[in-house]
Amino acid sequence: MKKQKGAFSAIYSALILLFLYAPMGVMVWFSFNASNSTATFAGFSLRWYGALLENPDAQNALRNTLVLALLAASVSVALGTAAALGIDRLRKHWVRALLLHITNLPLMNPEIVTGISMMLLFVFGAKLLHLDSPLGFGSLLIAHITFCLPYVILSVLPKLRQTDPHLAEAAQDLGCSRMQAFFKVVLPAISTGVVSAFLMAFTISLDDFVISNFTNGPSFQTLPLYIYSMTKKRVKPDMYALSSLIFVAIFVLLLLSNWAQARAEKRATKKEG
Repeated sequence: MKKQKGAFSAIYSALILLFLYAPMGVMVWFSFNASNSTATFAGFSLRWYGALLENPDAQNALRNTLVLALLAASVSVALGTAAALGIDRLRKHWVRALLLHITNLPLMNPEIVTGISMMLLFVFGAKLLHLDSPLGFGSLLIAHITFCLPYVILSVLPKLRQTDPHLAEAAQDLGCSRMQAFFKVVLPAISTGVVSAFLMAFTISLDDFVISNFTNGPSFQTLPLYIYSMTKKRVKPDMYALSSLIFVAIFVLLLLSNWAQARAEKRATKKEG
């Protein structure tokens, strides 16, 4: 009976992984296609990876996307970590619960509603400030920071709860200021949560389309918007190659993050032992 359950679990897990990664596998496979067909594999070739080097529009869109994602992730991690620290130190449970509900609300809100509301906010703010172009890189960056913040807070809070709350007090008793106690004691203790939050925010910002489509101006184009503009005609196979490279890079980053987190947990277990 146990063997049957084990076999069923293995088959079920394999089907789930196949369902999740089959589209990625097909994309990677056809990125090495010698022809531009999406139905027939004509032979192994690196021509589409080479075509990326001759596509300045795709390179510019990728550069814009990476810059935007790095800035949005960095700012949201800084603000979100500070917010998580403040929420964790609240003594009134009803205030903490209220703030957590407010934080969770953007996660459940449809992206199209968030995108439209932020677009209206930027247009209204630009009219009040008498600005000519309300939408551009600035509005896009603010929008990305806004929808990344809840993910950062929810990633850092569990690590703060696992950390001994008296560590910072002990560091202050030994002569550290509050700021020194945070950077020397608290931040190293929650570093795995902060890194996970950064990777999550970076990934979410990297592939966002709906909110970017509403809050972006004509002078700044991200990779999802560039690919969407190609769908009106035809998506070229060099986008398969670019998407495959991004997928592999994100996959490697996640592996390194999980490895670092497992290593940190082993060190913590050894210290406790």
